[in-house]
Amino acid sequence: MTDALSKLLAERDWLLADGGIGTTLFSMGLAPGDAPEFWNETHPDRIRALYQGAVDAGSDIFLTNSFGANAARLKLHDAAPRARALSRSAAELGREVADAAGRPIVLAGSVGPTGEILAPIGPLSHTLAVEMFEETAAGLKEGGADVLWLETISAPEEIRAAAEAFETVGLPWCCTMSFDTAGRTMMGVTAADFGRLVESLPTPPIAFGANCGTGPSDLLRSVLGFAASGTERPIIAKGNAGIPRYEHGKLHYDGTPEVMADYAVMARDAGARIIGGCCGTTPEHLRAMRKALESRPLGPRPTLERIAGMLGAFSSESEGLGEDSPARLRRGRRQRG
Repeated sequence: MTDALSKLLAERDWLLADGGIGTTLFSMGLAPGDAPEFWNETHPDRIRALYQGAVDAGSDIFLTNSFGANAARLKLHDAAPRARALSRSAAELGREVADAAGRPIVLAGSVGPTGEILAPIGPLSHTLAVEMFEETAAGLKEGGADVLWLETISAPEEIRAAAEAFETVGLPWCCTMSFDTAGRTMMGVTAADFGRLVESLPTPPIAFGANCGTGPSDLLRSVLGFAASGTERPIIAKGNAGIPRYEHGKLHYDGTPEVMADYAVMARDAGARIIGGCCGTTPEHLRAMRKALESRPLGPRPTLERIAGMLGAFSSESEGLGEDSPARLRRGRRQRG
């Protein structure tokens, strides 16, 4: 049986994902430092509203409120044993919203990093990491998730552990890494490294790509790198809504709906098949992105100069894609029709 995400990808040239979950929850009253996963039980109405906001804005995929629902993160709130239950409740609420949408919606079970460093560099063993990921994934499957969505990852060891766990649980999965300055993750992984890693896994993800990081310009540079590698696997782009800044004690992002609409179109033209937003991205941004994707025709693959000119300068000259990549990317040639 074809999974829900693969079915939609076979029918559509692009899919719109959701926006920034934390951004929306903070606007609903979540306090900094609190575990948002607790709201799955204490404020289910707000979590339904979170999901519904993405659906109403035109998202084809939305992620569950389970990013930190693993034992390592929840132990900070004395709730490590509740990882499976909180993951299950996040997906159950999402299943309600997705099933009532009146159109095909993919419910993606968000799985974030453990927050710990894996061996051999850090203290977390591969075996224990697999157990943590399996616990979260099992809860999401029980709650009705269509696909598991590993996101904001920085270390290859963590991807390998999650892939092993997801294979045991028996759900398809997707994965995005977060690339910061110089086109590398916090643990030094480049976009090129990630592409090779994905293809080496025994059970590779349906789709892979980038999320969060710095601004949308840098994220699109990573997307161009994935596309230039010749991968046939669908590429994911979930960029932040501009660059964050602190004002009056709160974090604000400078990406307007118009900017994110330009970003969405360029992400599609760069080769991404699944396009959404991350931090700072609201339903208002998503509506603008959907409208732009539906109304603007497919264009040439954007050059680095065009991306920087429309979305802002890159955070560094190096993009971590290899010595010959800048010239190749600047040519802006398309590989698909």
